[in-house]
Amino acid sequence: MSRTATPLETQLLRLPTMIRRTGLSRSSIYRRVAAGTFPSPVKIGERSCAWASHEVDAWIAATIALRDGGGRVAR
Repeated sequence: MSRTATPLETQLLRLPTMIRRTGLSRSSIYRRVAAGTFPSPVKIGERSCAWASHEVDAWIAATIALRDGGGRVAR
């Protein structure tokens, strides 16, 4: 059953976690953010950022749906 994450279930994920969860490199993540094909990070400090887990989960699900639907994912 699919459901939307509530704010209490959303976690902020730092870059090392993003790399492990997506299999993308640091530069690939930021390239996709700049292209608008990956969720933008949230500024959590002067020199730090993180990604909302529910947005990353949605991106992963959409990527799988594109694969299953025969579509292509922008690389």
